[in-house]
Formats: sequence, structure tokens, C-alpha cells
Amino acid sequence: MSLTSDPPIGKAPPIPEADDYAALKVVPARHPWRWVATFAVAVLLAQFVHGLVTNQAWDWNTFGLYFSSETIIKALGVTLELTLYGTVIGFVLGVVLAFMRLSASPLLKGVAFGYVWAFRSIPLIVQVIFWFNLTVLYEHLSIGVPFGPGFFSFKTLDLGPLGAAVLGLSLHQAAYFAEIVRGGVLSVDGGQLEAASALGIPRLRQLRRIVLPQAMRSILPSAANEVISLFKGTSIVSVVAIGELFHQVQVIYGRNGRVIPLLLVATFWYIVLTSVLSVAQYYVERHFSRGART
Repeated sequence: MSLTSDPPIGKAPPIPEADDYAALKVVPARHPWRWVATFAVAVLLAQFVHGLVTNQAWDWNTFGLYFSSETIIKALGVTLELTLYGTVIGFVLGVVLAFMRLSASPLLKGVAFGYVWAFRSIPLIVQVIFWFNLTVLYEHLSIGVPFGPGFFSFKTLDLGPLGAAVLGLSLHQAAYFAEIVRGGVLSVDGGQLEAASALGIPRLRQLRRIVLPQAMRSILPSAANEVISLFKGTSIVSVVAIGELFHQVQVIYGRNGRVIPLLLVATFWYIVLTSVLSVAQYYVERHFSRGART
């Protein structure tokens, strides 16, 4: 005779009645440290906001005076101009370098690798100053037959600070864009290209219709980060006295001594435009990710 209430072997245990569940006491999970952390962060945030409002050293009146002034808006235009030129020229050259790295030619591979290695090794500020002083090495540059007559020439002195800055930013970004594009192309399954070749699809069409649409999903996030970094990195060209945002802020607070509010002006504009670029990145990525699992 069995002394236990276990059900016979092969039979399921009886299902409890609804009243049995109602009699159970439900105890919610407690997370005391989560509440402690939340309270601590809330206190720190409140102290920070209180300091922004009450500390007179922030000088919000000066901030409001210069935030949308004509001088700052013009300087912001120069910053956006440098970003646009650096992005377009750098990306085009980066695509060329990427496909040189992917080429079967040892010479093209070696040259592209050497370019990427060199320009990623040299700090951007050094590159900008170097191109600004290019006239010390070459007074004239000409385009024509190699080792022969030139058809077009210009003085390197005419390059000016803005041209030197664009050249430095573009060549610097090209090295990074090259690796981003190369990684995106390598992420595409090679079997698709083999199938396209078997179907007789021309090489250029394979690149345009098969490789690039899929590679863009990998290229865009990193490329967008590089554009945002370039936008903030344009402040480096202030070393050659170009009137971009940061340089103009330095000039103003050098005259009136209002360092903190002027730095806030630059900070807020960088935050605003970086946010705009991030929103644009979201929509462009969504466009190229259609039909793919996100």
C-alpha cells in the first residue's frame, strides 16, 4: 500500500482548480538597486539643470546675442561647405581606392594600400598645415604629358587657406572611405556574382545592380559616422585661420573675453547639425534596407 499521493505512472497530475490559483499570493519582483540608481541619476540631473539656470558664469544673455548672429551664421556656412567638399571628394576618391585594393593588379593594390596606410597614419592637423605650405615645395603645378609639356598650370600660392583645407580634409577622408567601401563590397556574397556572370550580365551592371545596393547596407552606417566626424573635425582648420565656426568663436571671445558662452554657441550648433545629419542617416539607411531584415 503506497503512502504517497503521487499519480500512477503514465497518468498526468490532476489540474488544480481555479480557486487554488486565486488563493496564491502574487509578490512582484523587487529591484531596490534600480530605484537607488534612478534616484541618484535624477538628483545629479536636477543639480546640473539647476546649475545651468542659476550659475551666472554661463552668461546666457551673451549666448543669445551671438547664437544666431550674422558672423556665426556665415562661419557655419563655411563649416558646412568644408564638410560637403570633404565628403564628396573624399568619397569619390575612396571608391576608386577601394576598387584598386580589390583589383588583381599587384601595383594597384600596393599603391592603394600605401595611400591608406600613409593618410591614416598622419594626423589631420599635420596634413592641413602641410598642404597650406605646399608652395614651399612647388611654386607651380601643371597638368599635361608625363615628363613632357604641360597643358595647364597654376600657382600653388593661389590654392589659399580654403583650398588647402579642402585638399587636406578630402585626402584624409578618402583613406577611411576606401576601407569602408572595400568592407561593404566584400560583405556581398560572391556566389551572386558568379550566378550573374553565368547569366551573361555585364560586369558594370553587376556592380551597379547587384553589388552596390547590397554593399550600401554595410557602407552607410560607417560612412555616416565619418561624415559626422568630418563635420566636427573641420574645427582643425582653424590653425590656418579659416573663418569656420570654431575659429570665428575663438576670434570673438578673444575680443570680449566671454569664453564660456561663446563655446556654448559652437557646442549647440555642432549638436543641432549633428542631430540633423543623424536624422538624414536614418532615412537613407531605411531606403537601402528595404526588403532586408532589420
